[in-house]
Amino acid sequence: MRKISFIISAIMVSFLLMSFYSYQPVKGEHEYIGVKKCGMCHKKEKEGNQLKIWEGSAHAKAYKTLQTKEADEIAKKAGHTTKAVETDACLKCHAPAHNVDAKLLDKKFDIADGVQCEDCHGAGGDYKSNKVMKDVKAAVENGLIIYADDKAIEKQCKTCHNEESPTYKPFVFADKYAKIKHNIPKN
Repeated sequence: MRKISFIISAIMVSFLLMSFYSYQPVKGEHEYIGVKKCGMCHKKEKEGNQLKIWEGSAHAKAYKTLQTKEADEIAKKAGHTTKAVETDACLKCHAPAHNVDAKLLDKKFDIADGVQCEDCHGAGGDYKSNKVMKDVKAAVENGLIIYADDKAIEKQCKTCHNEESPTYKPFVFADKYAKIKHNIPKN
């Protein structure tokens, strides 16, 4: 009886360890690391103070706007029965990573950071290292999204800034982009 009990215990521990250590993202799935980790390198002047630009933007406050009574009223008028902060139709633009598999979210990733770096630039788990970031080709191969030109950036912006939004106002790309543009200065 002890031998059977030991074998069953060993099998259970084996399954537990396998399930804990076996998850590996499939190719094309990268871990979201969050704005705090991205910002560690992208806060410097030589990087264009990108973190500071984001922190002063509406993108950084996008999730927080869903936590207001006004947002709940807008969601209700749009026919939703849940609070705005719990409504997929709102979250898809105010916190795009809200529906990412939890296995692909770093433990420090915070959905409350709203529209984060990785929502436009791709999940950074595999391109976050300085070594990879210094090699543009390697960074892109590891999930970094680089836009060919302003037209491609505008297309990305309009996945949220469009008539589908119940609070839509005409989107003048040049004006809006000037507020969030955060290029790395040329040396």
